[in-house]
Amino acid sequence: MQTTYFELLGEENIRILVDRFYDLVFEHEQIAHLFKSDKEEIKEKQRLFLTQFLGGPSLYSEKHGHPQLRARHMPHVITEDDAVAWLSCMAKAIGTLPIDEALKDSLFKRFVPTAMFMVNTDENAL
Repeated sequence: MQTTYFELLGEENIRILVDRFYDLVFEHEQIAHLFKSDKEEIKEKQRLFLTQFLGGPSLYSEKHGHPQLRARHMPHVITEDDAVAWLSCMAKAIGTLPIDEALKDSLFKRFVPTAMFMVNTDENAL
């Protein structure tokens, strides 16, 4: 049986990642506007989601139902530049974790396809 990112990181590192990530996101001029609700609520949902996304217990689904990531993000205009900005914040947050560099790289790569999947608007159409 393969070890999950959840097991490799642990709950505390996931909590740290979420806190640092959203500190960056809420200050990022390009994507801060996408996060309009309560910061603590957003962070808690993300913590539950990442726990599940990274191979831990299905906490998000138990509380909020199936993640339906694309559907839940459709009301927001998300361009490729937005996804890249989101990934930049995630890379910086991951970079601060007290974990092995190879794990940081591997973890970041786990987010790239998902971030790009959220893109729902062509920049040229704006």
